[in-house]
Amino acid sequence: MADSTPTYTNRFLAEVFGTFVLVFGVGGAALFATIFGNSQSGYNGAGFLGVAFALGLSVMVAIYAVGGISGGHFNPAVTLGLALGRRFEWRDVLGYIVAQLIGGLIASSLLYVIAMFGPDGLLKYLVDAGFASNGYAENSPLQFGLVAVIIMEVIATAILVWVIMGATDKLNAAGFAPIAIGFTLVMLNIIAVPVSGGAFNPARSIATAIYGGPAALSQVWVFIVFPIIGGLIAGVTYGPLFGRSMKKVAAKPAAAPSAASTTASATTTAAPKAKQTAPAKKPAARTTTKK
Repeated sequence: MADSTPTYTNRFLAEVFGTFVLVFGVGGAALFATIFGNSQSGYNGAGFLGVAFALGLSVMVAIYAVGGISGGHFNPAVTLGLALGRRFEWRDVLGYIVAQLIGGLIASSLLYVIAMFGPDGLLKYLVDAGFASNGYAENSPLQFGLVAVIIMEVIATAILVWVIMGATDKLNAAGFAPIAIGFTLVMLNIIAVPVSGGAFNPARSIATAIYGGPAALSQVWVFIVFPIIGGLIAGVTYGPLFGRSMKKVAAKPAAAPSAASTTASATTTAAPKAKQTAPAKKPAARTTTKK
């Protein structure tokens, strides 16, 4: 028995799950894997590299798990970029973003609960440090200013969406998109984590800022607005830059041409009947004339 086509509810839940995996993976690594070690040697556990790989691997496995159901966005900036690039239906954008926000908030809330049952003082330490939130100025890992963070978030998100659109293009080999997307996120995070904490995903930024205190909440707007701008830039420029058609590629709109072709078929079928009936009358007329 063939599998049924995923319903909208299936796709919604897939986005919840995928975003949950993303935030749980990168947030858990940033919160728990970078706070131990010998401070005298400067060693801090997983470090930036560990966080970068946690994000890339989380997204990779989530796409392999549910990407075939929902498309594997897990990021409002990606959803909006793909919609502007006509790779996704606008009517589904709001639902996907809601799903992504829910998944991210579930993940950060569970990480908060886990920290509650950690060593004495751990939760306070994590919250005071921003709870793995993104930030600029004093809230940037290396104290980068607002302009630097804005540039980084726009460029990194644009690169991410360009890669997604390219990796899923029908011209490229199928099955490798999750690997390309995952390692793109590893590369981008290695660059961006020291600057901004590595956001390029409003759902991830909101999820951690909720528990990051007033400073994180006051700066989260940057990590909502500018990743979205980067995603939209990539969505509208991918076609013109790389010579790809901007026609819709979604399967659902194909229903409209089907209706048209059905009408055309009916017209074509009716026409031969008329032609067949007309010749039948001619012989009858000749027989009457002979009599």
